[in-house]
Amino acid sequence: MRFNTLDDMELSGKLVLTRVDINVPVEDGKVTDATRITRIVPTIKDILAKGGRPVMLAHFGRPKGEYVPEMSLRVTLPALEEAFEQEVTFIERPDRETLDALPEGTITLIENTRFSAMEEANDPKMANFLASLGDVYCNDAFSAAHRAHASTEGVARLLPACAGRLMEAELKALNAALGTPERPVTAVVGGAKVSSKLELLSNLIEKVDHLVIGGGMANTFLAAQGHGVGKSLCEHDLTGTAREIMVKAEKTGCAIHLPSDIVVAREFKAHAPSETLPADACPEDAMILDAGPDTVAAFIKLLESTETLIWNGPLGAFEMAPFDTATVAAAKAAGKVTAERGLISVAGGGDTVAALNHAGAADDFTYISTAGGAFLEWMEGKTLPGVAALEAAKG
Repeated sequence: MRFNTLDDMELSGKLVLTRVDINVPVEDGKVTDATRITRIVPTIKDILAKGGRPVMLAHFGRPKGEYVPEMSLRVTLPALEEAFEQEVTFIERPDRETLDALPEGTITLIENTRFSAMEEANDPKMANFLASLGDVYCNDAFSAAHRAHASTEGVARLLPACAGRLMEAELKALNAALGTPERPVTAVVGGAKVSSKLELLSNLIEKVDHLVIGGGMANTFLAAQGHGVGKSLCEHDLTGTAREIMVKAEKTGCAIHLPSDIVVAREFKAHAPSETLPADACPEDAMILDAGPDTVAAFIKLLESTETLIWNGPLGAFEMAPFDTATVAAAKAAGKVTAERGLISVAGGGDTVAALNHAGAADDFTYISTAGGAFLEWMEGKTLPGVAALEAAKG
């Protein structure tokens, strides 16, 4: 994977079109979580330090090509100015003359790119218009890199282009995890349904040495082995597919790890009475809500010989105690091995980030991706248009 970074670009006196992700949660006209904003600060600061003038491009919500006042990026200005510790100039209808007239040191934010239908269509007219507004293109929004939009893909092919600091860190972390990883590689894949992660599983069994399957997905695999799963969440129509995945994994040399013991309950609610049983002993009137202690112990043992860990999805119903036990214990163990032995641990996906934060282990992982769909598509082995455009970009 080869791409330019800010270190490769001459930015002095130049307008730097900078694609960022500031699609943040807002309530009552105020940003309630500025995490995505704080993560772009290093890129903006470095552009300024190199004498460039950052012009931020971003989307907000799903306006579907129309002007929607409630989806104006203006609402992010107070949070942006607090993060950058300076004023941010907001422009609804940009033109080159206006941008050229801005003084050195100015940070500019352009209105929601998705107010134009040409954005999501990756219309060459919009890509050319955006290119006319800058001298250099910098993409710092990996979370939008799986979309071939005018501001993520089209314009990147028209200007000297590079990755911002957040994009750079993300790509390096992902390359270390699946591109050229230290082996053995273990992947943890959890969550509710096999159907939503078929492409992911098919890709991983060709690239990793160990695949740990948890959550509701594991029930479908247990059923495929002939085990009863009671009233558990299970896609019985996909047991044949699960068996095919297990056969393919055996051929590729990927060891699949399923729960050896399970925690079951009769009600799907927090603190419901539960019991721990062997994985093949789920009562007909019960549902599997977590992996048991023996399963967690086996995972911790596996970590001793793992050099690279990729994690997507919880091992159980982590939102409800005590069915968060396996996820919390496994996450803490992975964080500990990362800190003590230098395990390369990369995790991503909405539920995954929430689960690792819940476990208090997120800060111990090598890298946590908040990119959601882009992270999943990367794990599935798909080409991300925004990344491909950077790899093909002008220097």
